[in-house]
Amino acid sequence: MAALVCLVFSLAGGAQAGERASELPVLSVSVLQFGTAHWELDHILHRGLDRENGYRLKLKPVANLPASRLAVTSGSVNGAVADLLWAQSRFQAGTPYLYVPFSSQIGDIVVDESSLIRSVEDLQGKRIGVAGGPDSKGWILLQKVAQRQGIDLEESAKIQFAAPPLLSQALKRGQVDVIVTYWHFAARLRGEGGWRSAFSMADLLTELDLDRNLPVLGYVFSERWAQEHGPLIDGFAASLQQAKAELSNSESPWQRLRPLMGNPEDGIFTALREGFVAGTPAPQTDQRIADLQRLMTLTGADPNNLMPASLFYRSQP
Repeated sequence: MAALVCLVFSLAGGAQAGERASELPVLSVSVLQFGTAHWELDHILHRGLDRENGYRLKLKPVANLPASRLAVTSGSVNGAVADLLWAQSRFQAGTPYLYVPFSSQIGDIVVDESSLIRSVEDLQGKRIGVAGGPDSKGWILLQKVAQRQGIDLEESAKIQFAAPPLLSQALKRGQVDVIVTYWHFAARLRGEGGWRSAFSMADLLTELDLDRNLPVLGYVFSERWAQEHGPLIDGFAASLQQAKAELSNSESPWQRLRPLMGNPEDGIFTALREGFVAGTPAPQTDQRIADLQRLMTLTGADPNNLMPASLFYRSQP
């Protein structure tokens, strides 16, 4: 009888908890099925950090970046991950988005471990593979620094644009000498062994007198929607901070995430984990926001029509 009473109260308590959870506001986010943002968002769900912060997170996995952007621009989800330049382009088009920092990982410049390339100057005369096309932030930054040193890479080097997986293969086959690629593709190469960073992307930011820790990737939400759902955005941002802290301070959550990362081998797994943690953005400040605006100008944005500081989310005290 005592056991039966306990069971009844347990079921009742569970039902009440379920009802309370169902009453929480929902925040929906489009996420690439195999994207790096999925790792921290899945951790939020697993740990219940969304409900702890007063909302329910709903993920909509998509296969590619265009599908993710379409989901947020069409309003089928509240938010998605986008880079700084996309957010700026939408602002210039008259559809502003609130930008919540996600990662400061710009990318990486990878060479064979035995390569003599260790500086921008060493790239002259080399075959350079670039991921993301001519508008890639990493490639633009590299060119800007080269120009400061009196080097025109488009004239002095052979440039090849391609998708990141193809560039990784081209590097392995010796078809290019160096690649400018996304950080997680670089991490996989380094994790395999035999490959290294030629020099740091953060060093390029320093060369351009910019902060080394700029959130070049963020979660974007329609400004109008964000203004109407301020507490929901605050709760999401708080859960992001908690997730990043937990993923930075312990390896155990990563073991659970390993299948979501594609079950990589140990070396690649470690490189991906360390790379993700290294991209944890520092808190937004007036100076970092000013540097983000400068970065947008350097990469071709109209200096007279930049995203204002109010569109860069700052964590609540």
